[in-house]
Amino acid sequence: MVKTGDKVRFLNSVGGGVVKAFKNRQMVLVEDESGFDFPVLISECVVVNEGTPFSRSSQPPKEQPPVVKQPPEPAPLKKIVRETPEGERLSIYLAYLPVDPKAMTQSGYEAYFINESNYSLYFNYMKRNNNSWSSCCQGEIEPNTKIFMEEFQKENLNELERICVQLMAFKKEKPFALKNVYSVELRLDTVKFYKTHCFMENDFFDEAALIVPVVRADVPERQLLVSATELQEAMQPKRKDPPASGRAASKPRQTPPPAVEIDLHIRQLLDSTEGMSAGDILNYQLDKFHETMHRYAGRKGQKIIFIHGKGEGVLRAAIEKELKTRYKSCEYQDASFREYGFGATSVKIR
Repeated sequence: MVKTGDKVRFLNSVGGGVVKAFKNRQMVLVEDESGFDFPVLISECVVVNEGTPFSRSSQPPKEQPPVVKQPPEPAPLKKIVRETPEGERLSIYLAYLPVDPKAMTQSGYEAYFINESNYSLYFNYMKRNNNSWSSCCQGEIEPNTKIFMEEFQKENLNELERICVQLMAFKKEKPFALKNVYSVELRLDTVKFYKTHCFMENDFFDEAALIVPVVRADVPERQLLVSATELQEAMQPKRKDPPASGRAASKPRQTPPPAVEIDLHIRQLLDSTEGMSAGDILNYQLDKFHETMHRYAGRKGQKIIFIHGKGEGVLRAAIEKELKTRYKSCEYQDASFREYGFGATSVKIR
């Protein structure tokens, strides 16, 4: 049964359309895809889809591809900086390593910048050429990090005789103690680059390296600069004038007593630390420190080297605290880096 709105095709001819209206009982008006109406006998119409409006488009609608939801990108992980109590004071070093340690006379060198502190740094590493400075490496370095700066050859060693390091310290996304902006000029003894024993074991590299301090415990290095004239005068032997008649000869100057070394490493003090906590070990080491200070309390000018190691800096900090509070009259400073590296404190009895 054909009715208005049906989609039909023709029985004995090509074509079809939608039934638009009845013209009479035997004929209907069919609208084709072009929108034209023409009369067709009902007997010539075959219903294709009842009640479905005829689409003017000859192609079926395209299916839309399914929407695939992408998972959200993970938030970048924040780098966790492990801070140490001694890292609150700036300790900055330059390091020079031979490329080929087995051929020191021909080998080139690598230069590194070391930041041993809890602070990030903006830095500028420069060399002096005649009366001007050239920036060799600059940028930012993270806390407790070392970075490679440059590689140079033997013929470039003269450029290292005068260097300068500029520093500005800060912490990211956290409060911090304000530090000075440093500009430290240094003179390097380039002869050391030819001597194997000047490249020492250290806490920063597996290989032996020439370590040059720039700032230690917030104090910039200040090297003593001696003029050539002063050096020549100091090398010339002095004449000894005979004592004036009637005057007693001056007393010979007393040479200071030799320095005393006290190794506070617990393995040097005790055969075993079984059952001792970290606090017990620290107290035992401090007792040894106090015992030594009392033993030499009356010897003015006596120099004592306390070897405490680098480690986490707990023992060193405890010794400095005692020196500042209980032994204020004594002078103290870092012991010779060449002999003890970073792990000793020199105390002078006053």
